[in-house]
Amino acid sequence: MVAWVKSLCYPIEELYILWSTNRNDNLYKLGHNGQICYLRGALNLKFDTDPKRIRIMEGNQYKYQYIYLDNIQPRFLGTMFLYQDSDYGDTGVDFIVEVPNGLIYDDYSMRTMINFYKLASKRYKIQEY
Repeated sequence: MVAWVKSLCYPIEELYILWSTNRNDNLYKLGHNGQICYLRGALNLKFDTDPKRIRIMEGNQYKYQYIYLDNIQPRFLGTMFLYQDSDYGDTGVDFIVEVPNGLIYDDYSMRTMINFYKLASKRYKIQEY
């Protein structure tokens, strides 16, 4: 008789465990948002638990330097640096996620987590330091 009651309760126990796990995951997701401190904490908790070396920095906001216009003759401008398109202010990234060189992580799952928490209008890139 006891075995019969246990066999009837087993599916209910499994459903309760699944529900409880899903509830805890949802509460964790609701406890974090796109603010830098929460995003950094969530990334460090999932990908780099012990030393917490993942950092979030402001994106580079360089301005374009035009060499010359069509009606002006070329002249000596000194040293000019070439940057990637993502480093300029109007087309660049809003923040940079810096990951240490020795950290082993799945790029796809990190991007998925960042996309879940960040604001829709923000752009980012992941770079190693």
